[in-house]
Amino acid sequence: MKTVLIAVAALLAAALLGVAGSPPARAARTPAPARVPVPSELTSDDVSFTGYGGLTLHGSVVAPRKASGPLPGVVLVTGSGAGVPRDHLRTEAVEFARRGLAVLIYDKRTAGYTDFRRSYSELADDALGGVRALRARPGVDPAKVGLWGLSEGGWVAPLAASRSADVAFVIVVGGNAMPPIRQQLWNETSALGRAGASGSLLDHGKRNFARLGADAGLFAEAFFPAEDVLGRVRQPLLGVWGEHDLQTPPGDNPPLFARALRRGGNVHYTFRFFAGADHGAHTTPDGGVTRGEALAPGYADLVGSWVRDATSGKAPVADAPKPPRQEYRSVEVSPSPWWTSAWAQLAAFVLFVVAFAAYPLVALVRRVRGRTVRPVSRWAPRLLSGAGLAAAPGLLFYLFYLMAAGRTPDPGPVLAGRPLPWLALQGLAVAAVAAVAGTAVAWRRAAGAVPAGERVRLGLLVTAGAVFVPWAVYWGLLLP
Repeated sequence: MKTVLIAVAALLAAALLGVAGSPPARAARTPAPARVPVPSELTSDDVSFTGYGGLTLHGSVVAPRKASGPLPGVVLVTGSGAGVPRDHLRTEAVEFARRGLAVLIYDKRTAGYTDFRRSYSELADDALGGVRALRARPGVDPAKVGLWGLSEGGWVAPLAASRSADVAFVIVVGGNAMPPIRQQLWNETSALGRAGASGSLLDHGKRNFARLGADAGLFAEAFFPAEDVLGRVRQPLLGVWGEHDLQTPPGDNPPLFARALRRGGNVHYTFRFFAGADHGAHTTPDGGVTRGEALAPGYADLVGSWVRDATSGKAPVADAPKPPRQEYRSVEVSPSPWWTSAWAQLAAFVLFVVAFAAYPLVALVRRVRGRTVRPVSRWAPRLLSGAGLAAAPGLLFYLFYLMAAGRTPDPGPVLAGRPLPWLALQGLAVAAVAAVAGTAVAWRRAAGAVPAGERVRLGLLVTAGAVFVPWAVYWGLLLP
């Protein structure tokens, strides 16, 4: 029986490493668009303006060639990524200009923007620089210039509007009224849900891994107070979501927007939902995984007519139809208390590696030196050492693998809602818990027969095992 238990633990570790060690499936990405030609009825002029910190940003203004009077204008704020080129939004610029708007698109900053560091405040100042440039342009009505924000821009545009009365309106596409960490967690867990996963991997493992990243400073703007910012927005707001949005919860966000705006006394908001559209309100051939080139039918017409109404004092009041069905709900994520913080996790991980690795290493050294010490148990300490040493690094490796896989993760074969690598980790955790109990009982029975050096070795091992139990519960390894 003892040999079988040790063999099972070894097989579980091998299964974990074999399945989780395969290369992650790549997330489908939005292809870099070819440069959209500007039709003859439109003009495109290059412009430069000053953003945060005096940085010079470069862009283009796309507008109707012939206009009967000053035009409403809109500055487009793109989604996440450093240095996103203006051409990523040229389709929107051309279609909005065809509806009678002067549209400014610009190359996003690279300075101060990385995977681990970004400032929505700085991006908002960049956007306001674009507003100033467009308001000063001949042929544009300075009282009718607003902001449009996509995805990350859906946090930036309202922040900019809350700072300046020069912004006449706000449009958000695939926007969030929740903190980025909640949105990102939903993005990842809903993708795993579509792959068949459920239970503690999603409810505990993924959520706590996101918190760990935020605690460690690896998730910039994780707890950005989106609702507080929206509560300071006084301009009319148009919210647009695609039915097949896989990055932003299209059902949870509209009520949060409405609540935040109403809390600040703003009832001039309009929400619209487009069937067959993705995160950016483009058409999609495969349920939101791949972005088509064309905008969703009726989307550009909506923007044109809504801007004309909003800038003429005719913004609709609380026009918010029921949002689309959302299969997976988003969950709130709070900052970690100190006992589960990144520092506490690091301390626990170091303890596990040192204690679980020290047990077999000491045995190896003794064997090389020709010394023998009768073990208190032949199976329990070895099982605890092996299972614990596999489970702790294996958990972090597997969760990182899933995070890196993006929108189309491959969690491995799924059995009853649990991917096999997760089942392997849970099996290792159960084995470790049984082994720490067995080690403690065997040590107590041996009591006075244990040499001092062996007591230190066992004490370190049992201490690590005792810490491992609540750690495994926290990460969901001992939960359904």
